Amino acid sequence: MNWLKTIGPALAAMVLVAGCGSSGEAGGSDGELESDTSGSWVGVGDSWAIVWGEGDRGVVLSHGAAYDAASWESQGQALEENGMVALAVEDVSPGSLRFAIDYLKEEYDVESVALIGASAGAGPVLEVAEEDPEEVSQIMLLSGTGGVSGLGEYPKLFVASEGEGIAEEARRMAEEAPGDQNEALILPGDAHAQAIFQTQQGERLTQDILERLEEYG
Repeated sequence: MNWLKTIGPALAAMVLVAGCGSSGEAGGSDGELESDTSGSWVGVGDSWAIVWGEGDRGVVLSHGAAYDAASWESQGQALEENGMVALAVEDVSPGSLRFAIDYLKEEYDVESVALIGASAGAGPVLEVAEEDPEEVSQIMLLSGTGGVSGLGEYPKLFVASEGEGIAEEARRMAEEAPGDQNEALILPGDAHAQAIFQTQQGERLTQDILERLEEYG
C-alpha cells in the first residue's frame, strides 16, 4: 500500500510540505506552502495536489510545463462555485492522474471524473483516457496534441487559439476521435493553453468548460 495513503491525506500533505520547504522549492521555514490558494493542499499518490469544492462531479486538472498546480486557482474556484470538486495535480504524469482519479472517487465519492490537460499536461491525459476509458467521463485539451484513434466514445473538447499554429490539429483531432460528442473550440488570438484564461477569451473558455461539465459530467 502506498505510504501516503496509509498515513492519510492530511498528514501526507504535511510531510510533503515539510520536505518541499527544506529544499526551498515550495514551502517556507514554518512548514506552510508559500503559494496563495483558496484550495486545500492534499497528498495524492507520491506527490501533492490542490483541491477545491465538493460535489458529485470531479475534475482533474493537469497543468502545462511552465505552470504548477496553483496555476489553476481561478478555474478551481469557478468549478467550486458551480458545485464540482476540482483537483489540480503538481505531478502531471499518467500515474499521478490515476492517483487523482482514485482520490476523488474514494475521498469525495464523486460519480464522474473529467480530465482537463493543458499543453504538456495533455499528453498524460490522452494516455490515461486511452488506457483506462472507464475511469473518465470526458476529456478537454487546451493546446494539446496527440493520437486520438484509440480513445473511447466519451465527449472530448479540443481547444486552441487561431494564431498559435495548432488550430488545424485541434480540428483534426475532433474529427478523427471516436464518438459523436467531440468539439474543436478555436478562439481568436494566439495565446497558448492556460494563457488563454488571461486574455479576453478567458471568460468564454471558462463558460464553455462549465457548460460541457454540466452537460456530460
